[in-house]
Amino acid sequence: MGQPLGWGRRNLMVRPDHYRIDYVINPYMSTQDQPDPELASKQWESLRQAVVDAGGTVEVLEQRPDSPDMVYAMNVGLATADGRAMLSHMRFEPRRKESLSAAEWFTGNGFDLGRTGADGVGPHFESGDAFVFGDALVVGYGHRSEPLALKHLATEWNVRVRGLRIAHEGMYHLDLPFCPVDSTHAMVYPPAFDEPSRVALAAIVPDPIVLTDEEAFAFSGNSVVVGETILMPDCSPRLREILTGLGLRVVVLDLSEFHKGGGSARCMTNPLDFDLSGITVAGGEVILPE
Repeated sequence: MGQPLGWGRRNLMVRPDHYRIDYVINPYMSTQDQPDPELASKQWESLRQAVVDAGGTVEVLEQRPDSPDMVYAMNVGLATADGRAMLSHMRFEPRRKESLSAAEWFTGNGFDLGRTGADGVGPHFESGDAFVFGDALVVGYGHRSEPLALKHLATEWNVRVRGLRIAHEGMYHLDLPFCPVDSTHAMVYPPAFDEPSRVALAAIVPDPIVLTDEEAFAFSGNSVVVGETILMPDCSPRLREILTGLGLRVVVLDLSEFHKGGGSARCMTNPLDFDLSGITVAGGEVILPE
């Protein structure tokens, strides 16, 4: 059995005060299927409270009225326990205003801010594509983040980066088909990746929990681990048996209003405490699938 994750106790969330579907940038979105504001607010609060009940903390960034997707806080930037943050450089223009508020929040809270690009210039990087796991920062690329951003992360932070190319349109961020559970286990959905990346994934995760199609598209991989608790939007009996067998307390939350925008628990919750100490490499290193 692996050791508990060394991150996930300090979190950033964005209250859904202006959450709407104004445009379509993933297969789950439809402007004809708008979230219910009251229900979305209740579901968001249930997730916030569940994080706190599990022993985590939540800081709240105010949502911009012109940024309806900002509620998916996982994508405002990648933050570390030692006070560094890499701001997301969004692929889609309607989401780029989020970075204005995110930059102000990070610097105002003592983070040393970095960027891979801005205003469409420079490689795109979206922090929902990145997790510290094992000996590396594991970064998905293909739909939202670009390969050159991996080089930027590696050299600026002097870390080892292992890339995985996401090929499935419905798994557009790494936080959908890849969910670290402890130091050796992760929920994974191999069909999300191209063949070389599937091979690389098998080497990255010593103890994979392979999701079925049904589990993956119920957003089970978009879950949040806080200490010995896992907060999930859906959990099949099979997954519950596996996860409880690892010593995790499984909490299932209704986050259906946020599925309308293409995200769930992990998308809504950004860990601010990734530990880079075990993945440091002088000058940085990028390892891509062969």
